[in-house]
Amino acid sequence: MPNPTTMGDSKLEAQIEALLNVEKQARQAGDVSSTRKATTDIVQLCFDARAWKILNDQIVLLSKRRGQLKQAVQAMVQQAMHYIDQTPDVETKIELIKTLNNVSAGKIYVEIERARLIKRLAKIKEEQGLVAEAADLMQEIAVETFGAMAKTEKIAFILEQVRLCLDRQDYVRAQILSRKISPRVFEADPSKEKKKPKEGESIVEESPPEIPSLLELKKIYYELMIRYYLHHSDYLEICRCYKSIYDIPAVKEDPMQWIPVLRKICWYLVLSPHDPMQSSLLNSTLDDKNLSEIPHFRHLLKQLITMEVIQWTALWSMFKEEFENEKNLIGGALGDKAAEDLRMRVIEHNILVVSKYYSRISLKRLADLLCLSIQEAEKHLSEMVVSKALVAKIDRPLGIISFQSAKDCNDILNSWAMNLEKLLDLVEKSCHQIHKEMMVHKTALKV
Repeated sequence: MPNPTTMGDSKLEAQIEALLNVEKQARQAGDVSSTRKATTDIVQLCFDARAWKILNDQIVLLSKRRGQLKQAVQAMVQQAMHYIDQTPDVETKIELIKTLNNVSAGKIYVEIERARLIKRLAKIKEEQGLVAEAADLMQEIAVETFGAMAKTEKIAFILEQVRLCLDRQDYVRAQILSRKISPRVFEADPSKEKKKPKEGESIVEESPPEIPSLLELKKIYYELMIRYYLHHSDYLEICRCYKSIYDIPAVKEDPMQWIPVLRKICWYLVLSPHDPMQSSLLNSTLDDKNLSEIPHFRHLLKQLITMEVIQWTALWSMFKEEFENEKNLIGGALGDKAAEDLRMRVIEHNILVVSKYYSRISLKRLADLLCLSIQEAEKHLSEMVVSKALVAKIDRPLGIISFQSAKDCNDILNSWAMNLEKLLDLVEKSCHQIHKEMMVHKTALKV
C-alpha cells in the first residue's frame, strides 16, 4: 500500500514543477504580474502543505533564477513574512527568517523587509537570553539610510538598537547610536508631514500598526537616555531628560504621571553641580504652578536659591523618607551614590554662600559653618577651586582663606584712574561750593 505522505509530497512537487515552468515563461517574456503571481503561488502551495523545508528551498531557488524580476522577489519575501508567526516551532521560525534574510541581503528593493526580519530574529534571540547576539544582529542594519521607511519606524528601530546596547552595557555604542536621532524630530507635527511625493521621489511606506506614535517614541527615547546618563551620574542631563518627558502633553494631563516626573526633576536639580544651566532650570521649575502640588519640593528648591547656609542634618531628616520613597515611583531609585552626592551639593552650596558674605575667613570658622572637620572643609574647598566653581586662596600657616581674586595689573591701573577721577570730581565740587559761599558772604557784607 503506498504511503500517503509520499503521495502528498510527489503531488506537491508536480504542482510546483508546473508553476516553475509558468514562472520561467513569464520571466523570460518580461511579464511582471504573471511572474509575481507564479512565485507567490509556489510559496502559498508550500505553506498550505506545511512543507517548511520545501518552502525554504523554493524561496532560495526562485530568488537565484537567472534574470529574476525584483518585483517577484519582493512579493515573494513579503508574502513569506506573513507565515513566520504560523510556524510550528521556534527552530522552524528561525530557519524561515534566516532564509528570507539571506535572500534579501544586498537587495535595496527589500531592505525594509530585511530590517524587519532582523528585528524579529533579534527579539527571538533576546527571549532565549542571548542579548549580546541580538545586539550584534541589530547593529548590522543602518535604517537611517532607508528612504522608503517611515520616520517613526526608523526611530523605533534605532531605539531598539540603543536599548539592546544598554542591556549588554555597551554604553559607548549606545551613545553613538542615540546620536542618529535628533531630539528636534519629536517636535515635528505629523499632520503636516503627509505630503504627496513629487515625481521621481521614493514613496514612503506606512509604518506597521505595532510601531508607537511619535510622542510615545519621544518618551522611550528619553527613558533610554536617562539609563545612559545614570551610568555616568550626569545629573543635569538626567534632569533635562525628565523635563522633556514632563512636557509631553499625555504626561502633563495625568497627575499620576507628572507628579513622579516632577519629583525626579527636583531631585536631579538638587543633585546637579551649580552652573548657569542648572540655575536656569531651577528658576523655571520654581515658576511651575504644578510645584504647589508637592510643597515639600518647592521648599527644597527654595533653599538652593536662598543665600543661606543649609544644615545638612536638618535637611536629611526632613527629606530622607521622600528620598527613599523614590524607588517605589516611576523611574525607580535615584542611584547608589545619590545620597552622598546630595550631601556634596549641600556642602558646595554652603561654601558658595560663605564666599558671598566673606572676603576673608579662617579655616576653622569655615569648618564650623559647614559642620565638618578642618581637613574635610579644606578638601571640599580645594575641589571647588580646581573645578573653577569659585576663586579662593588658602594661607595654610595662618589658616586664613581669601575669596578675593588676584587682580590683573591693567585692572589695578584702571581702578586707580577711576579713583583719581572721582577724587578730582569731588575736589572740583568742593571748590565750587566754597566759591559759592564766599560770593554769598561778600554780598551780605556789602549790604
